[in-house]
Amino acid sequence: MPTAVHVRTRKAISGDIGMRPPTPPGRTCAAHTDDANPMLSVVPDEATEVSDAELIQASLVDGERFAAIYDRHVTRLYRYACRRLGADSAEDAVADAFSVAFGARIRYDPARSDAGPWLFGILSKEISRRRRTELIRYRALRRTGPDRPVDGPEQRVADGVTAAAQRGRLARALADLAAGDRDVLLLVAWGDLSYQEVADALHIPIGTVRSRLNRARRTVRTALGGDDPTRDTDDA
Repeated sequence: MPTAVHVRTRKAISGDIGMRPPTPPGRTCAAHTDDANPMLSVVPDEATEVSDAELIQASLVDGERFAAIYDRHVTRLYRYACRRLGADSAEDAVADAFSVAFGARIRYDPARSDAGPWLFGILSKEISRRRRTELIRYRALRRTGPDRPVDGPEQRVADGVTAAAQRGRLARALADLAAGDRDVLLLVAWGDLSYQEVADALHIPIGTVRSRLNRARRTVRTALGGDDPTRDTDDA
């Protein structure tokens, strides 16, 4: 059965009244598991053979159909945002991203069957609006180390950075990256996007993705004394 938060979210999508699921005080990224976090609770999905593009096209007539896009992608988007912003700000960013996506769905390219890169692009803009929050988080991680991450693609990255000194150096390196380089690096490393998906998400050529990623990885390797945890992903 859908949780109360999901019911409210579905109504918010179709009614365009804004999506802002409540955030329990004092919660961390580690606390937001599928069982603990209502934002990550599973809701019955539309038939898997229906593509994202078809659902978005259908939602132009029936806004409620867009709720299936939320159900399919919210977990992945939230986990990515949580790594960058922390739990509370991540919920706000993801909620705002879906609200923006709902309003912009008429411009969605129906030739793209997977809406993931499109949604990550919108979320990246919401994170950029919270850049100060992200940088504050990295400064905090220099001192304390990150929350224990939830399971997912980003776990492979976090597993390669176990020592407190490495965590501090990595946080410093991420904070020092140019915003565009950081977006590309983390979309690949924590968002688990391919190079082409990053290019689609950020509306930049794939050559630019490669050059930004190489530059960011050089910075990370230098900061970590030659180690590069972001290489622990499948490049494509």
